[in-house]
Amino acid sequence: MAKVEVRTDVTGNVWKITAKTGDPLNEEDVIMILESMKMEIPIEAPCSGRLVEILVSEEDSVDEDQVIAVIESS
Repeated sequence: MAKVEVRTDVTGNVWKITAKTGDPLNEEDVIMILESMKMEIPIEAPCSGRLVEILVSEEDSVDEDQVIAVIESS
């Protein structure tokens, strides 16, 4: 099984984390929601698998292309 890094598309703040470590995910399931320029931006799973690590917490600032989670693909 491959480990897939989930990266941000924009700079912003982690508004809400909707998944937890160990959760099974389908491709395009929402893992967390970022807030950037007063817009909510969902971060979706790029593949199916199991969420093995979340590298940020709610209210953290994130940069564009930052790794924020890791999925073990199925």
